[in-house]
Amino acid sequence: MSLVLEGTVLQVLPKQSGEGKNGPWVRQDFVIETPGDYPRKICISAWGERAGEAEKLAGGDKVTVNVNIESREFNERWYTDVRAWRIERSTVAGNEEPPPDDDIPPPSDDDLLPF
Repeated sequence: MSLVLEGTVLQVLPKQSGEGKNGPWVRQDFVIETPGDYPRKICISAWGERAGEAEKLAGGDKVTVNVNIESREFNERWYTDVRAWRIERSTVAGNEEPPPDDDIPPPSDDDLLPF
């Protein structure tokens, strides 16, 4: 299942790494808060090269994250993973500026409507 989540980064947790049967692994977790009347806090895991992208995030960054959600059973208990497969930083907190209007030409007399 693939979903798109938008929110503000609340916290970037410490990076984790280790050695598994398939070789070395690295994981970076971060927490976002979704906007709206009922905001939700969601802890997202980034694995492998995505961990490097997540490590560059900072609290207050606005992000759009494409995730897969998967659950698995271990010892009769279920665990759910929210794994990022694309992380896009929308804007950096404190650096939100309107887009430049350099590419909008000034109005000319030909553009005026008669009414």
